[in-house]
Amino acid sequence: MKNYRIKDIAAIAGVSAGTVDRVLHNRGKVSGESLKKVRQALKKIDYQPNLIARSLASKRVCRIMTLIPSFVSGEYWSEVNKGIAKAEKEFSDYHLEIQCKSFNQYDKVSFDAIVEEIKQGEYLGVIIATLFKESTFKLTQWLDSKEIPYVLIDAYIENTNCIAYYGTDSYRSGYIGGKLLSERIGKEDNILLFSTISKGSIESTQVSVREKGFRDYLSQTGFRGNIYPVSISSGSPKKNKSILDTILKKKSGIKAGIIFNSRVHVIASYFQEKQIKDFFLIGYDAILSNVAFLKNGIVSHLIAQRPEVQGYNSVKALFHYLALNQEAEKVNYMPIDILIKENIEYYNNYI
Repeated sequence: MKNYRIKDIAAIAGVSAGTVDRVLHNRGKVSGESLKKVRQALKKIDYQPNLIARSLASKRVCRIMTLIPSFVSGEYWSEVNKGIAKAEKEFSDYHLEIQCKSFNQYDKVSFDAIVEEIKQGEYLGVIIATLFKESTFKLTQWLDSKEIPYVLIDAYIENTNCIAYYGTDSYRSGYIGGKLLSERIGKEDNILLFSTISKGSIESTQVSVREKGFRDYLSQTGFRGNIYPVSISSGSPKKNKSILDTILKKKSGIKAGIIFNSRVHVIASYFQEKQIKDFFLIGYDAILSNVAFLKNGIVSHLIAQRPEVQGYNSVKALFHYLALNQEAEKVNYMPIDILIKENIEYYNNYI
């Protein structure tokens, strides 16, 4: 491999050696066009900087802000946070620091309040969980105006200038859910479509897109049954029991149900208590509480998206961008893993 010097890189990029030096060592201002040319040149020659040497030479702290929902151990977002924590530990010797901000995933007002805090913070980049589309888009516009790079996770939002997205193809994920469900019921059977009660009746970005994919599949394949929406509470089993008792008593021909987030265990606990076994139930995410119901057959399928990998790769991409001027692919779709009780024992996040 050729040992490229700064003046060699400058010649390839068509800029001055001083510009290349400023880009490589994160010092001084560089125009957007020049920065783009240098990064293209570095990509062309497959430039691999000496990360250890650079970290020893620089005292600059690379501080990143993460904006994800609050969680308790074992929940979906705790798995995302494991990946974030793993990346922070891995790069801590290179002056990486992560500040975590959290919000209530069922309350848009909570997200908006944290955004105002972020605008007062000091950091070089942000990782954003995109549950609330409009609010996220406004935040990205503000970050663009301040030339602060950001990575999106959970659901991709078009027309943003994110440096990378890590997550599933939400539409395709819902489409697959529709296919799995339709293979087990008749064209005229009825379906329960579960959602979690949120303040302001705002569904998360990902849930909305998954539902569209789901409905499109059923529409395209001639489904003629009814789809009954059901809102459940994440923390009130008594309330959920009343809701489900009522709808199952009032509506006939209901053979299956699906929920597009990680709360399928909330529904499964009801069916277990009632000893209902002829119901086809699909949920998302291989968290422990969901896996237990998958193993005992109450949940038929889980659709998983490797949350720990999302968290880890998001930090890695942003750190490499900030510290090494290395760009990741903009859209990075996770595998859409279809899990059943016969293969769940072999599933992991592969970090």
